[in-house]
Amino acid sequence: MTVEQSVKGDHPVNPAVDLVSGEFWGRNPHDELAWMRENAPVYWDGRVWGIASHADLKTVSLHPELFCNGGGIRPDNGPVAQMIDRDGAEHKRRRNMVNRGFTPRRLTDSVDRINEICNQLVDAVIERGECDAVRDLAAWLPMHVIGDMLGFPEAERGSLMQWSDDLMCALDGKPESVAQATTAYVGFREFCLEAIEDRRRTPGEDLLSLLIAGGTDGDEVNIEDVIHDALLILIGGDETTRHVISGGLYQVLRNPAAKQALIEDPDRIPCAVEEMLRWVSPIKNMARTVVEDTELSGQRLEAGDKLLLLYPSANRDAAVFADPFRFDIARSPNDHVAFGIGTHFCLGNNLARLELRCFFETVLRRLPDMELVDETEPAYRPANFVSGYESMPVTFSPRSG
Repeated sequence: MTVEQSVKGDHPVNPAVDLVSGEFWGRNPHDELAWMRENAPVYWDGRVWGIASHADLKTVSLHPELFCNGGGIRPDNGPVAQMIDRDGAEHKRRRNMVNRGFTPRRLTDSVDRINEICNQLVDAVIERGECDAVRDLAAWLPMHVIGDMLGFPEAERGSLMQWSDDLMCALDGKPESVAQATTAYVGFREFCLEAIEDRRRTPGEDLLSLLIAGGTDGDEVNIEDVIHDALLILIGGDETTRHVISGGLYQVLRNPAAKQALIEDPDRIPCAVEEMLRWVSPIKNMARTVVEDTELSGQRLEAGDKLLLLYPSANRDAAVFADPFRFDIARSPNDHVAFGIGTHFCLGNNLARLELRCFFETVLRRLPDMELVDETEPAYRPANFVSGYESMPVTFSPRSG
């Protein structure tokens, strides 16, 4: 490893670290992240500061007055009209509006539907004796769940999946991918405008209706805000959970003892889910903007600098997790930050946990002899924000029903 002096910040440089690159995140970057934690936990890579340690990530997350979201959550773009790119009272107002769709009562009421979806997905492949665990199972569960919550017709789920995938592909930075994502956004926006007009005529109890009703306190609702928040909910609910399902399943299937323990005692699944969340960390990073000159772990940060909160790195920090590179379904305590922390803590965290629990209960019960076709770690999507496995062939004994 070649180590030289950084242009900004008094720390060594690792040329392999490129925190904005889709290619960097489109593989397993844990060697570089471990190097950062050891040598430069607050690391300037030439464009952004990478926050690699668990302690520093929590500090930044819990001090929005110093490190704001208002500059945009991506390091290479400014803010857009979505809730997550807001701070203070405006963020709180829009978050409270969305939070009405994630109440404990609503989650309790959704259990039967989530189990129904899990069983339908298994029904579709069980007689074949093989499937792609990502494309046939993991991707569709959260898409159907969040589609139901937004009140989007089931017949449109295929289009929603394609738009979601195309929008994520743009995060590899390639011009052709950006063009593909632009087309996808136009398609989603047109679809959403039609859905908004329908809700205005016939309001329902779905999340889109709640977003539209957000202006009933006297302020006219901003339609662009509604579209962007609906897209944020769709992608946040679909892309992240699918990667935890597939990444967690990969670890369980390559560890027969863990798999058997969960089959024999499904009550252990919730604890295993927390380890899957820590292990996968599907949101690879989130940007913050420095509000005023400050210092963090010995590095001088200037107002306007961009930071990247490196969640996978914090979730492998040996200062917090014993033997952090061991997948342990019984790990406790498990202070992972896969859902973030602070004012922007993920609103859908309990929904994601519920989907994961239902999925693994169903799959391990109905397909107990599922095995990987190839134990080689599957390929990641080359994206610098949300990334995970794109394909994972598995086999199991074919059976009817």
